[in-house]
Amino acid sequence: MNRIELSKLYKRTKSDRDIFHELMPYKVKDILLVATYYDAYSIVREGQFSDKINGEYLQLNLYSAPRFVNATTNEEAMELLKERHFDMIIIMTGMDKEQPLSLSQKIRKFKPEIPLVLLVNNNSDLAYFSQASDIVKNNIDQVFVWNGSTRIFMAMIKYIEDKMNIEADVKLGDVRVILLVEDSVRYYSRYLPMLYTMIMKQTQNIIDDEDDNISETQKIIKVRARPKIILVSNYEAAQEVIDKYDENLLCLISDVRFPHNGVEDDQAGVKLIEYLREQQVDVPVMMQSTEVANALKASKLNAHFINKNSDTLATDVTNFLIDNLGFGNFIFRNPSGTKIAEAHSIEEFEEMLRTIPDESLIYHAQKNALSTWLMVRGEVYAAKLLRKHNVEDYKTVAEMRQYIMAVFERSRLKQLNGRIIPFRKNLIPSNHYILRLGKGSLGGKGRGLAFISNFISNVNFSNLIPEMKVRIPRTAVIGIEEFRNFLEINDFEAKVYLEQSYEEIEELFLAAPLPEKLSSKLYHFLETTKVPIAVRSSGLFEDSLKQPFAGVYRTYLLSNNQMMIEERLEKLEEAIKLVYASIFTDTARSYFKAVDYKIEEEQMAVVIQEVVGNNYNGKFYPTISGVAQSYNYYPFSYMKPDDGFAVMAVGLGMAVVGGEPAHRFCPKYPKLDNKSLKDQIRDSQKYFYAIDMNRTSFNLERDGENACIGKYTIKEAEEDGNLRLIASTYDAQNDRLEPGITAKYGPRVIDFANILKYNALPVAKSLELLLHIFKQAMGTPIEIEFSIDLDTKDRPTIYLLQIKPLLRQNDILEIDLDSVSRDNIMMHASNGMGNGEIEDIKDVIYVDLAKFDKLKTEDMAQEISQLNDKMKKLDRNYILVGPGRWGTRDKTTGIPVSWASISNAKVIVEQGLENFPLDASLGSHFFHNVISMNVGYYSMQPNSDEGDFDYDTLDNMQAEETITYFRHIHFDKPLRVLMDGRSQKMLVTYPD
Repeated sequence: MNRIELSKLYKRTKSDRDIFHELMPYKVKDILLVATYYDAYSIVREGQFSDKINGEYLQLNLYSAPRFVNATTNEEAMELLKERHFDMIIIMTGMDKEQPLSLSQKIRKFKPEIPLVLLVNNNSDLAYFSQASDIVKNNIDQVFVWNGSTRIFMAMIKYIEDKMNIEADVKLGDVRVILLVEDSVRYYSRYLPMLYTMIMKQTQNIIDDEDDNISETQKIIKVRARPKIILVSNYEAAQEVIDKYDENLLCLISDVRFPHNGVEDDQAGVKLIEYLREQQVDVPVMMQSTEVANALKASKLNAHFINKNSDTLATDVTNFLIDNLGFGNFIFRNPSGTKIAEAHSIEEFEEMLRTIPDESLIYHAQKNALSTWLMVRGEVYAAKLLRKHNVEDYKTVAEMRQYIMAVFERSRLKQLNGRIIPFRKNLIPSNHYILRLGKGSLGGKGRGLAFISNFISNVNFSNLIPEMKVRIPRTAVIGIEEFRNFLEINDFEAKVYLEQSYEEIEELFLAAPLPEKLSSKLYHFLETTKVPIAVRSSGLFEDSLKQPFAGVYRTYLLSNNQMMIEERLEKLEEAIKLVYASIFTDTARSYFKAVDYKIEEEQMAVVIQEVVGNNYNGKFYPTISGVAQSYNYYPFSYMKPDDGFAVMAVGLGMAVVGGEPAHRFCPKYPKLDNKSLKDQIRDSQKYFYAIDMNRTSFNLERDGENACIGKYTIKEAEEDGNLRLIASTYDAQNDRLEPGITAKYGPRVIDFANILKYNALPVAKSLELLLHIFKQAMGTPIEIEFSIDLDTKDRPTIYLLQIKPLLRQNDILEIDLDSVSRDNIMMHASNGMGNGEIEDIKDVIYVDLAKFDKLKTEDMAQEISQLNDKMKKLDRNYILVGPGRWGTRDKTTGIPVSWASISNAKVIVEQGLENFPLDASLGSHFFHNVISMNVGYYSMQPNSDEGDFDYDTLDNMQAEETITYFRHIHFDKPLRVLMDGRSQKMLVTYPD
């Protein structure tokens, strides 16, 4: 696994920002305009040139007009070329027609890489330059003729940009190509401004239609990814373009008479269209000619014809583009040509395709009108899929319509895969992308999910784990701006940050409305989401790399199965407001104080996820839930800490993150087990959690996060048919575990043996891979929370619910016990976590073993909470020592404290006793918070040389306070605490 390199797996899909920067790499920004004062004045009318050019660009919504620098003589032009950079040179002809030719030769020798075009004053000047064709051909990129409009400048600039960018843009952005074959300077000088104006206006119309659904970056991309125009003047050049860009060709506009094999050929255009048809390039063709007789030839070639001498030439070209290239709105017609509907946007287009009459659908499909309209809007993938099939390929119209709808869905997933998409009505939630229900940061949890989603879209997990799919649940995120809006519209800012109790804030929030737009989005979201949902906090600092807050805020699981959508919306909004309020709980306030943050700095986003699982007899739950970490502080046998570990359980993941009995294993060595058979039976999962689908009426304020949660026996999971691959059966006669549910009666042990030991599914391999690559991707040890759905028609799916950083790296310390006097050692341990030196602790709080009672652990939790409150008021940190597991929800395995109850402890030690053994089922949230705050956390097994606590000395010292179960010792000087993260050792010495 270590040989797998992330860079070889990760095939990064270019983001919008990447494409924005890479499309049109050559941009004309600075232009050298060479023209006499008189010529420039004649064309641009009294010095208004810059204003008119800028006006043209603004009118066409182009984002930046180029800057012109004027030179009036050849000498001045050459001096400017020496002094500064130019992207393009335009030479305007005057009375002296030799001057531009000689200047072009000088420029070609000095700056051969700069595109150079010649703009002549009128058609009569063209004859002179045609006689000097060799000089023009060798030194000038293109000749244009002034036609009375400054749009010729825009056309010349765009022509050069397209010429320089076409190859790269087709490769990167799959842009469309319009091929214009015309050797008449007069006519292409008319066509290009007309075509570019139409393209720019069409692009702006598309942007306007999609304005609410696309970002500013995407708008600029659409401008840059517009169809490009290639102008050629002979048959060979046109044929080369067809061969090179056949899949990207949008249309062909061709003259009839132009050079072929070096000579004028009055049938060259006909031959070119015939060649296009032979290559099976099915695109609209416009034949344009001064000879009306060519109209018949065009008809035979299924091409449109335009008379170049027509007084309505501009209108004729415009109509061709609208009718055949998909410019403008899409007009649905019946076979007789009668209009029956009009689509202004792709969204409307898709909706109308669902309902238009069969004969209309056939009519447009036969003409390839559907794919053409999509193509010009940049929906290239969908257009290509539609164009693959003819009407005759379908058995029925219903089958064709179904395929078209499937193409829209495939195209949408391809575009949105791995991205964060602004919510819009009718956009169905998917596990291929994340919906954004409000602006602003996604918060820590949302950010992690967005990262996972993007990562999954760029790594082909099907090749790595063919037996399983890797996904995120369908997810939507409410950005933190909605939290600010909620506070603002209800005038809460001044109230909530005062010393009000959490209960008062909770009541305020529940009584207040959410922003109206957000509420409307939630309503539409619920229209397409009818399974249970999890409403999770996503605070700005939560699960962040710098300062993760884990398990501090609230998560609510909702059955989401009430009869009326209004009821479901009410419960969802209530859960969101309670998540908002959870910033102000006593637990959260303790966290902020512990990490030296102000509560005003926190902002709350909300993650809404579909719960993974299925409905089993009124219980909704996933087959498996779990947590995996890339660093294991409790390795045994030949495991190494970097091999990581995972904990899995049946049902919802609260059993795992709460530290209840669950199955722990190393993904690299899933068959290794250090528990005796007796311990495996004793420690096996006995209960699981599920959403109670029969509990449609509940009170989130009163019942809290567990309002919809039911606790069930493992036997009920067996009755649901979910233990076949998960449980083993104890065979008392042979004193062994048999994988699976056997006919023999015996206790069920949740050990996942069929999956982990006999590889019925590659779960261990999958987790090992995921930990490995996400650790590389985040650059730090990580924790993954996941669920697995085995009950699917397709491959089983592992869902990644969240990812968070695990460890903070500090300087590594060496600990050598032999160099320290035994009398000076208060405590040492060789199994735990933590790193660095702590120099300000003067207090030790420990359980008095003489008074320890394993049936009274809940009472002990209350006592340590009281002591912790005292230490907070005194602003003193301390070392905490006690039997069993700290932070567990299972009171039979340790003291069931929350983090808030021991938040001032900087070193926590767990001890195993003969009658109170220490397992490794630490609750995930508790574990994560200990690590993120760099708290030392160590364990000591009974009768082991790997750890010791000096009870004898401490029991004989004067205590600052002694209560029922705890003793508190205070020292005048600081203790010295050393923690070596590599060796997992810890040493505490008495003050000097």
